[in-house]
Formats: sequence, structure tokens, C-alpha cells
Amino acid sequence: MTRTAKTALTATAAALLAAGVTITTGASGWTLPAWLQNKSPSAAPASGDAPASITPVAAAVAALPAAALPPAQLPNYRAIVQTQGPAVVGITVAGLHKASAEDGAGMPGLDDDPFFRFFRGMPGLRMQPRGAQPFRGQGSGFIISSDGLVLTNAHVVRDAKQVTVKLSDRREFSAQVLGSDPSTDIAVLKIDAKGLPAVQLGDPRQLQVGDYVLAIGAPYGFEQTATQGIVSAKSRSLPGDSVVPFIQTDAAVNPGNSGGPLFDASGRVVGVNAQIYSQSGGFQGLAFAIPVDVALRVKDQIVAHGKVEHARLGVTLQDLSAPLAASFGLNAPDGALVSSVMPGSAAAKVGLKAGDVITAVDGEPVRVAGDVSSRVGLARPGDKLKLEIWRDKSRISETVSLGRADKDTQEASAAPERGSLGLALRPLERQELRGSGLDHGLLIEGVTGPAQLAGVQPGDVLLALNGKPVQDVEQVRAAMKDNPKQVALLVSRDGQQIFVPVRLG
Repeated sequence: MTRTAKTALTATAAALLAAGVTITTGASGWTLPAWLQNKSPSAAPASGDAPASITPVAAAVAALPAAALPPAQLPNYRAIVQTQGPAVVGITVAGLHKASAEDGAGMPGLDDDPFFRFFRGMPGLRMQPRGAQPFRGQGSGFIISSDGLVLTNAHVVRDAKQVTVKLSDRREFSAQVLGSDPSTDIAVLKIDAKGLPAVQLGDPRQLQVGDYVLAIGAPYGFEQTATQGIVSAKSRSLPGDSVVPFIQTDAAVNPGNSGGPLFDASGRVVGVNAQIYSQSGGFQGLAFAIPVDVALRVKDQIVAHGKVEHARLGVTLQDLSAPLAASFGLNAPDGALVSSVMPGSAAAKVGLKAGDVITAVDGEPVRVAGDVSSRVGLARPGDKLKLEIWRDKSRISETVSLGRADKDTQEASAAPERGSLGLALRPLERQELRGSGLDHGLLIEGVTGPAQLAGVQPGDVLLALNGKPVQDVEQVRAAMKDNPKQVALLVSRDGQQIFVPVRLG
């Protein structure tokens, strides 16, 4: 047996042993288990360098070079905690929350807040139903510079009048909140100290799904708690948080971890733990961290200007499904579908319209709507972006100068006719148009068949079919003459515009 073959088989043996497979050796070399040789356990092993009884799969595995089967190695979590743990801090806050009679017995105004779960159940937390009530809360953070600059979540210090940072050596400092940004949920604190331990910063763009990660924080007030897991997904968009492309992990994160660091396998911070998905208030396997490069961009603006400015394109976006993609003539459901455009916005100025599909931003492909939202939300007002757009089954490019997020605001008789879509339609009356803020559309009075199966509801207003605005029932009839297999309906529902794919064939 050649040295190369022995090396490859040695690596294979290590991999199989790690998987719980027993391998024996003999004078003639390595012998695979009988079940991998496709014979009964009592059969005698074949001899020679390449046993004839080895299955093609086993033979292919054995032939792989050693580098193709690297042994699985866990990170040195002990070293990460020892070297980086001292830069992780606990944060306690105290202040007043304004309450209303409708707030009941929960924390005023926060019962429906997705961030509230990080405070619910914290030791010492006081909740009263009415008036301006005192509260206390706890979170985590980490030192990013030896002169006392600390990163945490904005919701940790929201409404706080007193902020205290506790180091791992139990020293405590009053902290100044330099600024916070609710859009990204990042806050920057400053404590009066020098020569502090600081974390090492990593590059979250290098993370891959399946990579090891480690979280350190103070869940439920238990300081310097370390939990480990893997990256479950990247660039995850969450409802109400379209600016941030979250890192999803299965590292155990609980109330009190909020604002703490997420480390990669080399001990570098790649994220700021921010949210959990939970139906009980505790960890259920889904945790979300803000990429640290996003946090650092926000930090730079806060340190330089004391505030953060975000850009806005001025569109409402939704993900494409396979039926929607087919309706617009796309081969794959990649891109961000424009469902509405705000009047006077940056998007309106360059002619974007409902039914456009943004397929790339500055040459970077767009897979989901969150790719566009995060890119725009993290840009500065006045920045220019080149958009690749799919419109009417052809590609065009537009360069847009982004507006300022805080200045763009979203605006949101004939007998019924029933067609193959299963819709009973009538034009909107003039007063209905005025009341809805729409300038055209057909009221959907009844739904059956394909449209009902697709989720269209009575009371929706049909605005466009396959990206083309509809003013009357005849336009809908004309669009259906060719008997399409599926169509995309743009409907207005409760002040929001959404595309609904309807399969007809």
C-alpha cells in the first residue's frame, strides 16, 4: 500500500471512528466493518490493498485525500472565556416608565414589545399598572476599547435614568449613555476608567451556517454565564426589524443576555445578542444577534455625532414565492418584490412602481426582501445605490439617491362580476377612494375558488394584476383571456399593499 493511500485511509478511519464505526487492522492493512463491505459479519475479510467486496461508496470514501475529511474540532471554549470573558459586563438600569390605564398589570407600554421578553421575570423588576412607575432591569454588554466604551442593546437602557456597569472583577461604574439607535437596537455607553480589557472584533461576513459560536452574558442575573451553539442561519429578517440582517443561532440566550457578545470559534465578537423567539419568555432554540459590523457602524455615528441617521428608499417590499416569480416571468424566486411606492420618496423619483422586482443592489444579488431593507437602512441619507430591476420581463438599472428615514412617510356601482379567478368585483365609489387614500382599484365583494384558496379576502381592494393597474372589470377580463396558469394580484388590505399569487391551472 502506498504512503498516500495509507494517509487517506488513516483519515477515513479517524472520521469513521468519530462517527462510532469500529475499524480493525491486519497485516494487509485496514479492514472496514462487514456492513460497509456489503457482506455478512461472518464472511472472511478480503486481502490486498483494495478489497473487492468494498462497496463503491466505501471505496470512494477511502480514496478521498486526507484534507477532504478534516477531523471535527471543537473550539477551545475555556480559552475564549478566560481571555475574552473579562471584557463582558453586566448592566443594571433604573428609571421610570410612563403607564396608561390600558397597560394593565404588565410593564407600561411594553407588553407587546418583542424586546420586553428580555426583561420579563428579571430579579428586582417592579411592574405597576398606572402612572409613571419605577422600574429596574438588567442586561449585558461588552467593552470595545480600553478607555471604557461599551456596546449593548438600545432596549436595555431605554428610559433609564441610572445605568450601572459591573465588570467581571466586581468593580462598578456609573455609565453615560452616549447615544442609542432603536432601529438597530444598539446603544453606546461610556464609563470613566482606563486600561480595561477589551474584546477582539471579528468579521461576521466570514461566518457560515454550522459554525460554532459562544454567548456570554448575565441570563436572569447570573453573571458571566457562557452558552454555546452553532450558527443556524444568516441574514435573517424579523418582523419590525428589517434594517438588521440578524445572525440566528441555537446558543441558549435568555432574559439578561441581551446586549452581550456572540463569539466565533476563534474568540472574536461577531454579534450582539438581541432577541429570542419564545412562547414562554425563555429560550426555545431560536436566538438572534445583530452582526457586529452593523453595531460598529452605529457606534461610529453615535461617537461622532451623538445620533444615527438612516436612509430610506420609500418602498414596501415582500419576498417572492415560486408562484409569484413565475407570474412575473422569473425562473427563480430570488429578489425583492415592490408592493407599494411612497409618493415623493426616493423610489418614486426614479420611477419604481409596484410589481418591480429588485434583483441586485450595487452588483450584489438580492435573494430576499431583507437584503434590500438592511442595505438601505444601514446607508446614510444621500448615498447612491444602483438597483437592478426586473420589470415587464426585462431588466433595467436605476441609480437612486436615498432619502432620510425620518422624513419619508407611507401613505398608504356596476353589478358584481365573477370570473375564473373567483372574484366578485365592482369599482370603488368616489367617497370610498377618498376614504381609503387610493386613486384606483376594484372592491372585492366576494371570493371563491382559486382566489379564496390563495388567501384573498372580501373587502380587499384589487389594485393590479400581474403588475398592471386595473381600473375596471373589463381589464381583469382581458388579462384572463389567455387562460394563464397563475397570476399575481396586488391587493390593498387594512392600509397595506401585498401581492397574492393565485394558481389557476
